[in-house]
Amino acid sequence: MTTDFGTLIVGEEDKKTRRARLRREKQLARENRKRRAGEGKHRRDQEKQLWVGDYLHPEGLPGPEVGRSWRPGAVRPSRATMRPLRVLYPFLAESGLGARGMFIGQDAYNCGAFCFDPWDLYERRLITNPNISLAGIIGQGKSSLMKSLTIRGAAMGRKSYVPGDIKGEWSPVAEALGGAAIRLGGASPHRLNPLDAGVRPSRDVHGQAITDREWDVMVRSNRLGLLIALASVMLGRGLAPLEYTALTCALDEVAARHATPLITQVVEELLNPQETQLPTGVGSTVELAEMGREVGHVLLRLVQGDLRGTFDGPSTVKFDTSLPMVSVDLSAFGPGAPAIPLLMTCTAAWMEAALRDPDGGKRFIIYDEAHRLMGESSLLERMKDQWKLSRAWGISNVLVLHRFSDLEAVGPQGSKERALAEGLLADTSIRIVYKQAPDQLPATARILGLNNTATERIPELTPGQGLWIVGRRMFIVNHLRSRKEIELTNTDAAMIDHEE
Repeated sequence: MTTDFGTLIVGEEDKKTRRARLRREKQLARENRKRRAGEGKHRRDQEKQLWVGDYLHPEGLPGPEVGRSWRPGAVRPSRATMRPLRVLYPFLAESGLGARGMFIGQDAYNCGAFCFDPWDLYERRLITNPNISLAGIIGQGKSSLMKSLTIRGAAMGRKSYVPGDIKGEWSPVAEALGGAAIRLGGASPHRLNPLDAGVRPSRDVHGQAITDREWDVMVRSNRLGLLIALASVMLGRGLAPLEYTALTCALDEVAARHATPLITQVVEELLNPQETQLPTGVGSTVELAEMGREVGHVLLRLVQGDLRGTFDGPSTVKFDTSLPMVSVDLSAFGPGAPAIPLLMTCTAAWMEAALRDPDGGKRFIIYDEAHRLMGESSLLERMKDQWKLSRAWGISNVLVLHRFSDLEAVGPQGSKERALAEGLLADTSIRIVYKQAPDQLPATARILGLNNTATERIPELTPGQGLWIVGRRMFIVNHLRSRKEIELTNTDAAMIDHEE
């Protein structure tokens, strides 16, 4: 028995009733599909009608966007020079680095002033270090650029130091700024002691006060590193373990007897060691003298050879850190002197010892003609250590080259010298490229990671114009100088007729 309540069936359902119910459900499903299909067709027809007919105003309904209807059109082409077009169509250009820093010149793309200060850029986190590398063929103005940077930097309290002025061209700039030009060699009476302790900093790189013991360790490390670098250059190889022991012992003995050791005294101790406590494993002073004999004789060149009178006594000049600029003039030795790398290393060590002070202000150290130091791994290691501390001491190291390929010429791929040279470039966040010879473009692009557009622009650069790579940004900058700066910074005056 079943009981009907509307369409709900309660109870058992026989076969006939079930077949009737299934037929009815299928019929309802077909009707629903047909109805939905009709509704979809009707909706599509209505949407299509929106695009047919002219019942809308041709310019659209009145409102804020009236007159902006889509319609086909044709534009006549026209020709014009860049003078009117630059007003009609303002091309987008790099906005520059801002107005903070030294004025360098004009941005070639946006025609605005280009200002630059490595410490400001570092503070703004646009670069990771304040070091600079600059390369360009002779006569393109790279020396003038660096001199302008020091002149204008002096007005902002930025001090500059040139440890090796081979041509003597920095002396007029230093003297014009009220600084000092220390002339060595020739008839000059001045001497420098590369083993001077230098200026004791008030705190270390971590901001902690330096104890007497820490200062002694720092001074000893700097002196020993310099002597090892000099001996390695003149030997043409690294020091053997026995030679290292002899040199260390000689330096310690001389430092124990004298407040400020001299290279002359270290050489004497190497060749004729005094009766003292011998290093572990050394049986006599005769054995110790034999261990250090070759090192002593190569260092003897600094005090009795072609460099006699330069580094063989106490310093006759005091490094004045309050001056806006100090340069060491080596022009008396001649630009082609084989001892130039040794001279530059000794003068740089003497100068760097006085600049290891985080409270000394912002300073440039300019390594002009730096390619002369690139051939020796020991000298490159000294430069690398100096550059690693640039941020801690507030120093911007400047590497001036003729070609960036000089970095690849120091040794074959995979060599220690090559790795050190490439590491120096990696530690420069600011690269400035002046005009390069066409055969140097592939190497320059590879070393700096330049794209095709930047590479093709380099041989088109005019004198005084450079490609500035500041972090990840690039600029073409025209260096501008005042008349007074031109007089101080020109290095080709002898080649130009100034008569009217």
